Amino acid sequence: MSAIRLLVLGAVRQHGRAHGYQVRNDLEFWGAHEWSNAKPGSIYHALKQMAKQGLLHAHEVAPSTVGGPPRTEYEITERGTEEFFTLLRDALTAYDQKMDVLSAGVGFIVDLERSEAVALLKERVHGLEQWRAAVTEYYTPGDSPEQLGHIGEIMNMWVHSADGGAEWTRGLIERIEGGAYTFAGEGETFVGVLAEGEENPYATGAPHPGDAE
Repeated sequence: MSAIRLLVLGAVRQHGRAHGYQVRNDLEFWGAHEWSNAKPGSIYHALKQMAKQGLLHAHEVAPSTVGGPPRTEYEITERGTEEFFTLLRDALTAYDQKMDVLSAGVGFIVDLERSEAVALLKERVHGLEQWRAAVTEYYTPGDSPEQLGHIGEIMNMWVHSADGGAEWTRGLIERIEGGAYTFAGEGETFVGVLAEGEENPYATGAPHPGDAE
C-alpha cells in the first residue's frame, strides 16, 4: 500500500474541492514530504491517476494565477470516499506496513467514529502480538544476537520494533478511550488544512507550473 493515495484522497476530502497546489501545501504543512513519498511530482501524478480511475472528479475552473492552462480542482467521488476509508482502515490495522502508511492513517483517524478507531487499533496490536509470538518460537530477544551471527541483529531489530509499535498503539488506544480528540459524529473535528492564500511556513518551493493540476 502506498501512503500517497490515502494522503491525497484525504486532503481533497477535507477541502471539499481542492487544486493540486492546495493539496501539496497541506501535505507539506503536515510534514508529509519528510516522512512519506508525498513529493510534488507524486502528488500531481496521484491526482491525475485517481481522476482517471474515477476516485476524483476534475473540474476545470479559472486560469491558473501563475499562467498556463486552466486551473483544475478536484473533488472526491463516492468511489473515492469508499477507497479512502478502505485505505484508512488498512493503514490503522496492518502491522507490517511502512511507517508512512501508519502516519497517514493516524492523520485521518478522526474521520472514523471513536469506537471503530479503537477497534482497528486493537486489531493492530493483536497482529503485532501474533507476529511476535511466531518469531519468538525460534528467536528470543533475550538471547545474545551474536548467537545467530550478525543476522541475529535483524530479528533483534524487528522484535524491538514490534514491541515499541505495540506499546505506542496501546498508549494511543488509552488516550482515545479516555476522551482525547473529536471523532466523527461527535462535533466539529480538527482539520489541519490551510485556507486559500494562507501562507505555509513549511513550503518547500514555488507552485507547480500547472499550479493546480
